[in-house]
Amino acid sequence: MQGLPVLHVQRPTTAADAAALLAREPAARLIAGGTDLIPNLRRGLEKPPLLVDLSALDGFDTLAIRADGSCTLGAGVTLATLAADAGIRQHLGALADAAQAAAGPGHRSAATLGGNLCQDTRCMFYNQSEWWRQANAYCLKRGGDTCHVAPQGGRCHAAFCSDLAPVLLALGAGVTLQSASGTRTLPLQDLYRDDGAAHLTRSADELLTAVHIDAPAPAQRCGYRKARTRGAMDFPLAAVAVALALDGGRLTQLRVGIAGTNSFALRLQGTDELIGQAVDDTLVARVGKLVQQQVTPMRSTVTPANYRRQVATTLAQRLLRELAAA
Repeated sequence: MQGLPVLHVQRPTTAADAAALLAREPAARLIAGGTDLIPNLRRGLEKPPLLVDLSALDGFDTLAIRADGSCTLGAGVTLATLAADAGIRQHLGALADAAQAAAGPGHRSAATLGGNLCQDTRCMFYNQSEWWRQANAYCLKRGGDTCHVAPQGGRCHAAFCSDLAPVLLALGAGVTLQSASGTRTLPLQDLYRDDGAAHLTRSADELLTAVHIDAPAPAQRCGYRKARTRGAMDFPLAAVAVALALDGGRLTQLRVGIAGTNSFALRLQGTDELIGQAVDDTLVARVGKLVQQQVTPMRSTVTPANYRRQVATTLAQRLLRELAAA
């Protein structure tokens, strides 16, 4: 890595002011904890004319859990706070587990919820030093015209490796975005698209300000698991969250969120068709088939793509069985 370049920083105090700065300088980059952006700056992957520091935004670290279990989380809440907060542990244990599983203690004390949801995609051909990438003719994501993972294709296959996104997708979360012209709220799944070079639908003048989670269904249970190369401080090769509710032994709700395999955070499609059924071997096999069909890992890590597909499938099936038997 190289030293940090000279950086111009502005620190607004409201989300509207931050959005106005982005509108005036579309190439600006947002920074909160900086655990994702700073390594990219040091590798020469990002060379923004302006950094918009969000650390002083009013209400950015809000953490409000209501009596019915619904909650609003400011995008600036740190992962360390999410992992340790008693209310989060009680009502959203899977989210606390996901936050605890991300990176190391030093990272979690700075990294934010919004940063984790909006982090850059990753690939072994992209997350390299400037001289390495130049020697390999760059790549489609930055500076080149070929995806080294799939040279015959026309799109980037870098993987999105958020720990928190799968849990929030399984919980049916929504997000609020602030732009220069106002705010909008959308389901979290609509924040993403399947493009490693442009995986966020967020406009250049928008910033994510909050995450909203509705009150859970009766008897809802949610769990999170990740597989990684190292036992600590590593991005997920596959990260899976399952949320389900049962009534009389039959499903009344089933949602599955997955990250680390595709270029976006995936909410598994087809689970609504399983509502009303018992969690038996047949249903578990059907969920496994859905995962196999929808996760599309590519050669973006040193771990074989098919292994990551199998791991995602196994994690989803194990979580489903565990939660149903809890």
